[in-house]
Amino acid sequence: MSALKKTALTVAAAALLPALAVAPASADTYEDVADEKHPNPPASMSTVGGAQLGKAGTQVSLGPGAPVLPKEVTGRSWIVADAESGDVLAAHNAHWRLPPASTLKMLFADTVLPRLPKTEIHKVTTDELADMGDGSSLVGVKENQTYSVHDLWLGVFLRSGNDAVHVLSSMNGGISKTVQDMQEHADELQALDTHVVSPDGYDANGQVSSAYDLTLIARSGMQKKDFREYCSTASAKFPGEKVKGEERGTFEIQNTNRLLTGAYGITPYKGIAGVKNGNTTHAGATFTAVAERNGKVLLVTVMNPDSHESQAVYKEAGRLLDWGFAAAGKVKPVGELVPPKSASTSSQDAEPANNGAPAKIAAENRGSGGIGIALAVIGGVLVLLTGAVFLVNRRWPMRRR
Repeated sequence: MSALKKTALTVAAAALLPALAVAPASADTYEDVADEKHPNPPASMSTVGGAQLGKAGTQVSLGPGAPVLPKEVTGRSWIVADAESGDVLAAHNAHWRLPPASTLKMLFADTVLPRLPKTEIHKVTTDELADMGDGSSLVGVKENQTYSVHDLWLGVFLRSGNDAVHVLSSMNGGISKTVQDMQEHADELQALDTHVVSPDGYDANGQVSSAYDLTLIARSGMQKKDFREYCSTASAKFPGEKVKGEERGTFEIQNTNRLLTGAYGITPYKGIAGVKNGNTTHAGATFTAVAERNGKVLLVTVMNPDSHESQAVYKEAGRLLDWGFAAAGKVKPVGELVPPKSASTSSQDAEPANNGAPAKIAAENRGSGGIGIALAVIGGVLVLLTGAVFLVNRRWPMRRR
């Protein structure tokens, strides 16, 4: 297995993985989790990925030499999983259906990204920017201005722009069709805790997901080259509004993933490579992260920390990542990330598709606070949006199931 080369200036990109599947989700509703200050998880939850994951409370099986879980983790629901093998190393109320906030944009991107050529240019209409929720996060898309699909995806991933989501949804056939497409894709991934009402993750009655599902969705998304690039981009130039008689300018946008960029007292996490954060009134703070260290790739999702600690969702995700890297090989898995319905497991050497075989990140981490990392991808070329280009052509065998 060849090692990767790297010469990063600022940020990096991520790679890999298969995805998900099986079993009915529990039926607790949005109101059940949103209106109580300190709700309890339902007594019965989905057992997708293993019976232990359907139990309330913390699930972990420590082996000899394994570190104990960090105490300063207050998320209502969280999960630590090996991105390559799919093993769930530890979880807490993994299948509790909770409002997902903008982490649901991972499902939006995983669904819609392959359908729209990134070079396509689109002129925004007033109707496309209508009906966004009050207080929506915006990147600054303006009506009667033209944007490339690439620009709009930067707005989705970096600024969590609901305006960009609405325009891309319109290009995909409208909000209703996009919601339907997302739900069908979630079902294909067997993210069965997930019920989609709005494509942008804005608080909506009945809109729920789970730490388990968000991790499945992230794992699927990270197999797509463009998804990896966008979610690992720290900053980019976004088109400004064209003023008559003047050349159209740009303004800089920064990723709101604090473990990627730092800010607000957060130190960039060494080896971080995405994925997506969110925050709304009912959902609280939510966050899914992927990171690589010493050839091991972990996915962590934290939903709604009950903590007064500043930027708690990032700090708790970082603590769980630290624990996961230290515990790898020293714990017995408590479940697994299941494959999608369409995943083929018949051939050891088959070329994987977007939802196919696992890939493994192999990268060095140095400079830029550890966020400039090169990532191995499934038989492809990874181009980082920060200006550095890494040619990575590495194939990994399909995991036997």
